[in-house]
Parts: sequence; C-alpha cells; structure tokens
Amino acid sequence: MTDVIRCSNLVKRYDDVLAVDGISFEVRTGECFGLLGPNGAGKTTTVEIFEGLLERDSGDVAVLGETWERAGRRLRERIGITLQETKFIDKLTVLETLTLFRSFYREGHDPEEVLKWVELEEKAGARTGKLSGGQRQRLSVACSLVGRPDLLFLDEPTTGLDPVSRRQIWACVESFRAGGGSVLLTTHYMEEAHRLCDRVAIIDRGRVIALDTPTRLIASLGAEHVVEFQTERPPDIRPLESLPDVRSVRVDGETVSLTVAEVHRAVPALLLELKRQQLDLTNLVTHHATLEDVFVAMTGRRLEED
Repeated sequence: MTDVIRCSNLVKRYDDVLAVDGISFEVRTGECFGLLGPNGAGKTTTVEIFEGLLERDSGDVAVLGETWERAGRRLRERIGITLQETKFIDKLTVLETLTLFRSFYREGHDPEEVLKWVELEEKAGARTGKLSGGQRQRLSVACSLVGRPDLLFLDEPTTGLDPVSRRQIWACVESFRAGGGSVLLTTHYMEEAHRLCDRVAIIDRGRVIALDTPTRLIASLGAEHVVEFQTERPPDIRPLESLPDVRSVRVDGETVSLTVAEVHRAVPALLLELKRQQLDLTNLVTHHATLEDVFVAMTGRRLEED
C-alpha cells in the first residue's frame, strides 16, 4: 500500500510558540487517518502545512508523492479541503456556489450530482446566506468533493453541529472512501474518530503521543470499561488499586476513575470497600473505554480541559 501523505520531523513555530514539534507519520492510500487532540494541540497547523496553506520551518512533507514547492498546481487539482469554517457569498445560491467551485478544476463531478450526495438538492435554489449551520457545512464538504479529489482534508468538519447534521457529514465521508478516496480528518470528537478512522494519531502539545487503530489504542489501557464515582469526602485510594479487575485508578477533582476489566466484578468490590471506609456514593457512572480515556491515561487531562 502506497502513502498519500508522508511527513518526517515536521516543525512549525509561531514566535516563541512551538506549535508542531517534530511530528512524523504517514497516511496510506484509501484510509481515513485521524488527528485527535485538544484545541491548540497542533492539528490544524499540521494539516494546513499538508494543504499548502502554511510553510513549514523544518522537516520533510510529501503529499500524493509530490511536494508543494515543485508541484503546487498539480496538487491543488488532486485535493479537496473543508476548513473549520468556510465563508460563502451570501447572495449566490447553493447550486451557483458549487458550480463556481467546480469551475476551478479541469475535471470534476456534476454539481447537481454532488448536491444529492450531501442531501442538499432541495436547497439548490436557496441563497447560501439562508442556510443553517449544518447545511452550510455540508455545502462546504460538497465544494471539497466537486473537483473529484484523490485526497480529502477535513479540519474539524462537525464542530458545533447537531447530531443529525454530524451523521450526514459522516455519511459523505464514508461514501467518498467507498469510491477509493483517502481522508485526513482532524477532530476532538471521540465517537467521530472511532466511527470514521482506520488509524488515529493522538497529538498533544505539538507531538504525536500515540498512533494506532482506535481499537488497539483503547486495548492499550488493559481494560474495557471505566467506572467513575464520587463520594461525600475523598476516599483512601490505595485499597482501590487492589480491587478485583481494577487496572488503574485516577483522581480528577472530586471524581475517581477506575479502569476495569469486568464491571460486574469491580463494582460490587468497590461498594464493599466504600462501605468499609464508611463512605456514601453521591454519583456512579460506568461506560466502555473510549479514545477519550486513552488521552486521559496518557496526559492526565481531558480533551475539554484544553
């Protein structure tokens, strides 16, 4: 399998801020590769270098086997870009906007056909200024697809969208991949990364701290579930670490999180231990381990804290 993106020791600074600190990875042909991390982790800066929008300070970058310095025009013909926010001309209609974007490419898809893919055919005659946030973002995805790209860049494509609009965007991405396209996606939504991505690079403070499939990253925790609880006063943590099926214990303010293998064994043991410590529960939640839990285990922080 060939690579559509290769980067090695990529570095980008903004004055005294080291935004990208020696990142290295590759994106394979036909896969959806995710960059997962909090705001300010360096995801957007990295992607904008790949898109030819920013110049790197050092390191090597190849996109579709070429560099922006040598093949900028050819690369623009072969990629599609959806930014975090796209500004449209409010008085143009949806179809006029997409037709305009189609004119930028020598080859591409029929604009009306692309509107069907993103479920905007009924809005073809509507002015873009009248669209909802979800409809505007689907139009943005349509504009990135109309040039028939080989590689699609999606930078936080569903931020701020309602669940229905988010799933409509996901369907567009899955359809593009089914046709043989490759995708680089940045996101801080765990469900989005798990649903769409073949592999994920977790980025924190400009560095890749983990890279694997979502399933393997979660498996690296050594357990399948997380138990979170709160008590009227802080518990003694040391006995919790030796409870049945407990793999790790973490304290985050008033919340204690246990990574456990078997909930049905760990929870009864936890309740007995809290009774021994004469503590009453004020809250108890269990869930399957997620990529969020992987990030917390590696950094000691939650994504939303950043």
